[in-house]
Amino acid sequence: MSAFIWLVSTLFNLYFYVLVAMVIMSWLLAFGIVNSSNNIVRQIRVALHALTEPLLAPIRRILPSLGGLDFSPIVLIIGLEFVRQLVLNFLYSLA
Repeated sequence: MSAFIWLVSTLFNLYFYVLVAMVIMSWLLAFGIVNSSNNIVRQIRVALHALTEPLLAPIRRILPSLGGLDFSPIVLIIGLEFVRQLVLNFLYSLA
């Protein structure tokens, strides 16, 4: 059972890093540090968007517009950490 708990915890950590990478990529694109017409940058952006947008889009529909600031990744990280703690506590109680 401990291997399964490790796997669940690792998957949550991995998705956290994907969210952080998406936020950093959006900043790099917004400030013109990287060029979005570059094929590698475009592929990374599309991959990060495909991984994060299914969970971020519903949050963006609920949150009010704050003048260009996107707080949906912060809300998602807090929500994921809450769910992670629930799942891990449940799994530890089974073990």
